[in-house]
Amino acid sequence: MSAANVLIIDDEEKLRSLLSRIIKLENFIVSEAGNLKTGLKILEKDSIDVVLCDVKLPDGNGVDFIKEIKSKYPAIEIILLTAYGNVPDSVQAMKNGAFDYIMKGDDNEKIIPLLNRAVEKTQLQKRVSELEKLVGARYSFESIIGKSKAVQQAVELGRKVAPNDTVVLLTGETGTGKEVFAQAIHRASGRSGKSFVAVNCSTFSKEILESEIFGHRAGSFTGATKDKKGLFEEANEGTIFLDEIGEMPIELQAKLLRVLETGEFLKVGDTKPTKVNVRIITATNRHLEDEIKQGHFRADLYYRLSVFQIAMPSLRERVSDIQALAEFYVEVFCAKTNKATLKLSDEFIDALKQYPWPGNIRELKNVIERACIISNTTELTIDDLPFDFRFNTPAANTGDLVYNLARAEKLHIQKILAYAEGNKTKAAKLLGIGLTTLYAKIKEYDIQ
Repeated sequence: MSAANVLIIDDEEKLRSLLSRIIKLENFIVSEAGNLKTGLKILEKDSIDVVLCDVKLPDGNGVDFIKEIKSKYPAIEIILLTAYGNVPDSVQAMKNGAFDYIMKGDDNEKIIPLLNRAVEKTQLQKRVSELEKLVGARYSFESIIGKSKAVQQAVELGRKVAPNDTVVLLTGETGTGKEVFAQAIHRASGRSGKSFVAVNCSTFSKEILESEIFGHRAGSFTGATKDKKGLFEEANEGTIFLDEIGEMPIELQAKLLRVLETGEFLKVGDTKPTKVNVRIITATNRHLEDEIKQGHFRADLYYRLSVFQIAMPSLRERVSDIQALAEFYVEVFCAKTNKATLKLSDEFIDALKQYPWPGNIRELKNVIERACIISNTTELTIDDLPFDFRFNTPAANTGDLVYNLARAEKLHIQKILAYAEGNKTKAAKLLGIGLTTLYAKIKEYDIQ
């Protein structure tokens, strides 16, 4: 951890110099000011962690100055120096946001422990702030990768609806990034400082899903030993994202409709309604109109949820974005595994673009992670992709098909042998063939 910066503001030069010497001996970096005006100039140009400030100064009062510092630099902690045990001043200082206060001259032994605690708090606040910025950037519309028309149309709609509290329904195939898009809407809304809570409706049984979403009262069912807040309460003032809404049991759909209409719901086992103020974003990979015809989804709920629909494009509809997405995930996974960032060969990119991507972005992410793990060179090639990718490339669709299949089989055997560290018995078992057959293949393909 780098040395912390402390600013001392005191018009008594001797005391200021004494404090400076004491603090510097503990490896703090110290700046000094004889009045508030000079102190403000230092705060503007230097990164200060803690301010030690006298109460009575030639150009103002330290108690009042706390508010000004906190409004401009909320992460900075202020410790007041007072010559008198003035209780009202001390109380007001704490109300204004002071970290603590000490008596000048009498409490010198308390300064260093107090400074250490104040610095810890300051640095924690700075780390939290940095993390919030990173999270905000990660889930913003700016972070959504892709310049294809399909993506840009979705982003444009998302930006328009974000400032409103309108219910949004995201549609599209599995793996198209609906949750990331929902978070971007939340981040661009007036609720961005509040919670974003996500739940996949296909993950739980009806009973557990009801308890998870709406909460329950103690004793409402076996195992309910205490009251539990539901996710709607956790998301109060913020946003709740209900993924795979088409999987929600029809019995719970009535409760969700009530939340949409009144902002109220009943917890499991409760008789008194709970009121919440929550924005609702839902997503589905199903055709809800068909689910309505089959009696699996309420028409009235659908009309409330589909006020503003955004269709998330499949990866097949945005082929031009595949290279940018692949390069992004390569950078992410190389960083995770402490590898130098791998290059992507032209044949690697071509194979990715030719593939139909039934699993969309989620599948692409998994494929890239696998390729980064198994690659032994500085460049990703077609050999680092699963075998079904190799028959979608122009090269694979020309020439003798038998040759291409043989080449694929040879490559596969080589990979498995490498994985089995040359143990042919283990490799044969993994391949699902007999040991004699494996030896025959090794001889046929001249595998060394």
